[in-house]
Amino acid sequence: MAQMTLERPEGAAEDWTIPQDWDAYSPAEHAMWDRLFERQAKMLPDRVVPEFMDGLDMLRMTKPGIPDFEELSERLMKATGWQVVAVPGLVPDRLFFEHLANRRFVAGRFIRTPEQIDYLQEPDIFHDVFGHVPLLANPVFADYMQAYGEGGLRADGMGAIDHLARLYWYTVEFGLIRQNDALKLYGAGIVSSYGESIYALDSASPNRIGFDLKRLMRTKYRIDDYQQSYFVIDSFEDLLKRTVETDFAPLYRELEAESDIEVDALLAQDKIYTRGTQSYARAQAANA
Repeated sequence: MAQMTLERPEGAAEDWTIPQDWDAYSPAEHAMWDRLFERQAKMLPDRVVPEFMDGLDMLRMTKPGIPDFEELSERLMKATGWQVVAVPGLVPDRLFFEHLANRRFVAGRFIRTPEQIDYLQEPDIFHDVFGHVPLLANPVFADYMQAYGEGGLRADGMGAIDHLARLYWYTVEFGLIRQNDALKLYGAGIVSSYGESIYALDSASPNRIGFDLKRLMRTKYRIDDYQQSYFVIDSFEDLLKRTVETDFAPLYRELEAESDIEVDALLAQDKIYTRGTQSYARAQAANA
């Protein structure tokens, strides 16, 4: 997700894009991509939505290692009209929304080091490309991402970005979906993380709650560890429909008058798939 107060790095264009410079990647960087790709592609098939696995073929390039954004964008354009553009890192909110609204997905060009293989706070090219791009090849999810960008531009003018950011976090980054009476992964922050790909479905610790737009947009989230609550959608079609058909202006006014909900809270009206024990979060807090 984007940040609000940032200065444009030297060498970046007005829209903060930079050349990917694929030829500058080292053999070690390509090897890190291949290592991460193989690990996730091997463990995800029974955990992730089939739509993600279908889109994963987009990342199998003619050149080895890290995908070349030029070739990747050609493939995506043919599928759903999207392209991938390189940026130095996090970008300002409004530019982030503008890129999404115009079917451009911004991706950092750097890749994590071996010491960071299981965790880094700023998203790298593996998170951005492996995590996000496969579902951009799905027409319905691709439309949702564009609609989110358009909604972000409207929210920017209403001072409501904080609430809208929660929608991105709990769907695009850390969303679960119910398919054929089973929970599956689709959020990029989960599917690009080996540990959270297991935790999000198998751990008794987190809450798993049925999607409710207003409730979700009142809920805080964690940026420093596994999530304490996940929201479960019924389908990508339903997610897109609710987003497109909702008049967000009165919703934002309602949200301003209501308090935030803590990350581990359950409410009486929640549709609860899993009442989490919160054992993981408590153990982490005790060891801090």
